[in-house]
Amino acid sequence: MTHTAKRFSDLPLNPALISNLESLAYLAMTEIQASSIPVMLEHRDLIAQAKTGSGKTAAFGIGILSKLNPSYFATQALVVCPTRELADQVSNELRRLARATPNVKILTLCGGTPMRPQIASLEHGAHIVVGTPGRLLDHIGRSSINLATVQTLVLDEADRMVDMGFFEDIVGIVAACSPRRQTLLFSATYPNDMRHATSSFLRDPVEVK
Repeated sequence: MTHTAKRFSDLPLNPALISNLESLAYLAMTEIQASSIPVMLEHRDLIAQAKTGSGKTAAFGIGILSKLNPSYFATQALVVCPTRELADQVSNELRRLARATPNVKILTLCGGTPMRPQIASLEHGAHIVVGTPGRLLDHIGRSSINLATVQTLVLDEADRMVDMGFFEDIVGIVAACSPRRQTLLFSATYPNDMRHATSSFLRDPVEVK
């Protein structure tokens, strides 16, 4: 695949997804999108150093949607975020990106909201789950979520999650996911201690800055 693509229309994406991106005025890719999306489309693991506002959510959203099968009602992608605010932002952006794909269900699982409605929503199935570490672990502990079907795992703002003391939670979440998944790690910084800590999650990752 060419890694010199500059526009979304240069990528081997579903035409409906490309036309939806055009309707959202997403034409030229940002730097992080141009360097990371081709890697995702090759199903490689990825470490992407990217600040908030760099277009990273659209980058991993397109990576997720490119291989999503809407007719298979199982959790195919999981995005882990440090805060409820970020999880809500990510879910809203994914819904905009998924508009052209019929019947894609995106569910947000965060603390501070009652468990029961979330459990009921999970019983109906969700293609993409976005959540915070503590609440995701709660659902794993109650067996209300099955992550064995996850094809794409995104750790968004991974450095913030580690700083907030969520590393052990992330280990538990990763362990519940399919070992055959693709793992995408997005982080503003990637210090050596974090590189060492996350090396067990990632298979021969491509690094982009």
